[in-house]
Amino acid sequence: DDESLRKWKEQLLGGVDINNIGETLEPEVKFLSVAIVSPDREDIVLSIPADGKPEGLWFTLKEASHYRLKFSFQVSNNIVSGLRYTNTVWKTGVKVDSTKDMIGTFSPQLEPYTHEMPEETAPSGFLARGSYTAKSKFLDDDNKCYLEINYTFDIRKDWAATE
Repeated sequence: DDESLRKWKEQLLGGVDINNIGETLEPEVKFLSVAIVSPDREDIVLSIPADGKPEGLWFTLKEASHYRLKFSFQVSNNIVSGLRYTNTVWKTGVKVDSTKDMIGTFSPQLEPYTHEMPEETAPSGFLARGSYTAKSKFLDDDNKCYLEINYTFDIRKDWAATE
């Protein structure tokens, strides 16, 4: 019954009928793909397996390359508040990187949203090359996890050959 909350939801929902969105409906966030965007090459678009566990090596980064991650996702049922991305990377069992980034608050819509992360630079040098394991999670303000991906990737002297 909070008037300011109702107006905020109407603003976020735009043309969606607020009466069709019950207070009990949980937001649903479905991740469609993740892309590695780099000025050095065409985008590497990775599909996300339903179980969040890509088989084998998921991708290869060129050492010292500049890249961004770009996520494509859909929101349905209700507003997802405070969607954030966490990523932890290990090499030979030692944690080497940890990232936390806020993605934002999104209302339900039919068209997918896309979000690009800040640019990163892959590590370089002999010791940086090799295989890594990582865990990425997408959580909201209530710590509800919409996707957890456990994967492996390599850092090499050059990009992997395209198929």
